[in-house]
Amino acid sequence: MRDLAIPFEERLTPFVEGANWNAFREFSPNGRVPCLHDESTVIWDSLAIVEYLAERHPGVWPEESAPRVWARSAVSEMHSGFTELRECCPMNCGLRVELAAMSTTLMAEIARIDEIWAEGRSRFGGPYLSGPRFHAVDAFFAPIAFRVQTFSLPLSDSAGAYVEHLLQHPAMQLWYEAALAENWRETSHENEVAAAGTVLADYRA
Repeated sequence: MRDLAIPFEERLTPFVEGANWNAFREFSPNGRVPCLHDESTVIWDSLAIVEYLAERHPGVWPEESAPRVWARSAVSEMHSGFTELRECCPMNCGLRVELAAMSTTLMAEIARIDEIWAEGRSRFGGPYLSGPRFHAVDAFFAPIAFRVQTFSLPLSDSAGAYVEHLLQHPAMQLWYEAALAENWRETSHENEVAAAGTVLADYRA
């Protein structure tokens, strides 16, 4: 939405220790984020949000059929998969962590992500996954780019170049700056990172 200059108001709701689901249920039917409110319409899943926006605004998906179909497939795979990566590499933009171990499943998922990124840039010319512009597929892989930075995940040169480019996107820079500025902590998330490996640096406020 930032990339396409779609007006919106962002509301940051901190996690609530021991009662997060109930607290988030006040504004999100499934107790999770993100959740988009458009007047009386509520859309509570990231993929549903993207499709809702695509029905109303051009540029969410590529105009040409081939990159659009490929991007939708990659987004769907991201949306439903990579469970091991999500569990072993908790999302935390402000830390740098050395993983204690990398399972064969985690390595396989990283390799698959590498394959997707390299394929998209090769097929559609880059520098983004489905061509010269940032699209929904890049937004869906944005959290993985931050995880690559946090955990120094191994990537090919092509995939690594994509991460570097994506992290320089203005919306990504704003996201990163906001993450570093947060000064509250939630115990369960902090414990997840501690279990994943050794914290080498903490750049958070």
